[in-house]
Amino acid sequence: MQRVIKLRNWFAQSRKNRILFLAVIGCMAGIGAGYLYFHNPLKYPLPCLFHVITGLYCPGCGAGRASYNILHGNFLTAFCYNPVMVFLLPFLGIYFVTVAADWALTGENHVDKKINPKILIGILVFLLIFGVIRNLPFYPFRLLVPGGLAEVLM
Repeated sequence: MQRVIKLRNWFAQSRKNRILFLAVIGCMAGIGAGYLYFHNPLKYPLPCLFHVITGLYCPGCGAGRASYNILHGNFLTAFCYNPVMVFLLPFLGIYFVTVAADWALTGENHVDKKINPKILIGILVFLLIFGVIRNLPFYPFRLLVPGGLAEVLM
């Protein structure tokens, strides 16, 4: 517990410490993106544990392949693997950059106080509904499985 308090004090001491921490996190994210860029998930798959256990697709299934294709500029292919992720990714990016910038400058999180909880609940409900309908075995819902939209769009 004292380590957490010391870490909070270290972040609270200066803006420079917070920026340094965010720079390290950014470098780690860049390394992860670089790894994904050079390691095709079709050749080196990382299976979805939910899919392995249940045989059903979760709302995130296909996200690794979609991310790989986004990094290579293949947005339509990425959309075919996980359309919801491709749609939500810019909003998540804006959110994380805004929260990080706010925290780096002020040491606090003012952004979350501005977001209406109804929006977050709506996104969660939407993800749950997407997770259910992408597992329905009839047309057009079977197009929502990872790669399924390629039948129609490519």
